[in-house]
Amino acid sequence: MEDPTPHQGTGLLIERSIVLALFAGLILGVVYVLLPFATGIMFGTIMAIAAWPLRQMLVARGWQRGWVAGVLVVGSICVVLLPVLAIAPALSDQITDSVTRLRELLASAPAAPPGWVGDIPFVGPRIAQYWADIMAGDGHLTALIAPYRQTISTTLLSVASGLAGSIVQLLIALTVAGMFWVNGEEIVAAVTDAADRLGGPVAAGAIALAGGAVRGVAYGVVGTAALQGVLMAIGLAIAGIPGAAALGFLTMLFSVSQILGPLNVAIWGGAAWWLYDQGSLGWAIFMALWGAVFVSTADNIVRPMLISRGMDMPLSLVLVGVFGGFVAFGFLGLFIGPTLLAVAFSLLQAWRRARPSKLTEPNT
Repeated sequence: MEDPTPHQGTGLLIERSIVLALFAGLILGVVYVLLPFATGIMFGTIMAIAAWPLRQMLVARGWQRGWVAGVLVVGSICVVLLPVLAIAPALSDQITDSVTRLRELLASAPAAPPGWVGDIPFVGPRIAQYWADIMAGDGHLTALIAPYRQTISTTLLSVASGLAGSIVQLLIALTVAGMFWVNGEEIVAAVTDAADRLGGPVAAGAIALAGGAVRGVAYGVVGTAALQGVLMAIGLAIAGIPGAAALGFLTMLFSVSQILGPLNVAIWGGAAWWLYDQGSLGWAIFMALWGAVFVSTADNIVRPMLISRGMDMPLSLVLVGVFGGFVAFGFLGLFIGPTLLAVAFSLLQAWRRARPSKLTEPNT
C-alpha cells in the first residue's frame, strides 16, 4: 500500500481544518445564542442540583417524574419567584428608608445598653456585650461607617434594582430546573458519558464531585442566609417594625456576603432600641431575644449542619464569589459566583489528592 503523496496529505489537512473551523463556528453560534440566558441557565442548574436529593426521594417512593417536577417547580415559585415579585417593586425605596432609620437609631443609641438588657435570662450578657462592642470607640459605629455610607447605600440599591431585573432570568431558571427534574437521568448520563470520553473515569467521577460542591454552597451559604433573612423578617413583622421585608432582605445579603454578617446584630438591635424608644419595652425584649436566639445563632448552629451535607470552602473564596458573581451576573450572581468557585475548588482539591499516574515504568 502506497503512502499518501504530499498533495494528498495537504488536502486532508485542509479538509480537517475546514471541519474544525465549521465546528468551532457552530459552538460560537450556540454560545452567542445562549449568552443572554446564561445567568438563568446557571441558576436553574444550581436549583436542580440542590433539590436533586428531594427529587430522587420522591421518585423512589413511586412518584412519576413529571409530577415530581411539577411539585418542585410550584414549590420553587412559592419560595423564590413570588417573594421576589412581592418585594421587588418597592424594595429600593424601602432599603433607602431602612438605611436612614438605622443610621438615625445608631446615632441616638447610648454607648451603654439599658440595665434591663443585661438582666435578660441566658442571653442578656451576650446582648450587652454585643452592644458594647458595636458602640465602642469615640465616634461609635456611625462615625466608623461614615466614609463608606455612600458606597454601602449605592451597593444595596444596585442589588435591589438587580433583583427586579432578575425576574426574567428567574423564569428561565425555573424552566431549566424543571427540565432537569423531568429528564435528569438522561441529562446526567449524557454529561457523564461526555466527561468519560474526554477525560476518562476521573473526569466522569468529577461530575458527582461537582454536584456535591453545588449542594454544599446551596445548603451551607445560601440556605443559611435565606433562613436568617426569613427569620429576621418574621420577627420584625411580629414586632410591628416598618419595612420588615426590606430588612429581612438586607439580612440575607449580609449573611450571604459572610463578611457583613455581624451587621445583622445592628438590624435587630436597632429594631429593639426603636421599640424601647417608642415605649414598647415588652416588644423590645422580644426583638432582642428573637435576634439573639434565632437570627444570630442560626449562623453558628444551622450552617455547620447544612455544610456537612455538601462541602466547605475557605471564606475568602466565598467573599470573592459573592462580590465577583454580583459584578458578573447581577443579583443572581450572589448565588452563582460562590457556587462556581466551589465547584472549581472541589475539583482542584480532588486533583491534588489524586495520585499522579506513572508516565514511565522503572527498568527491571
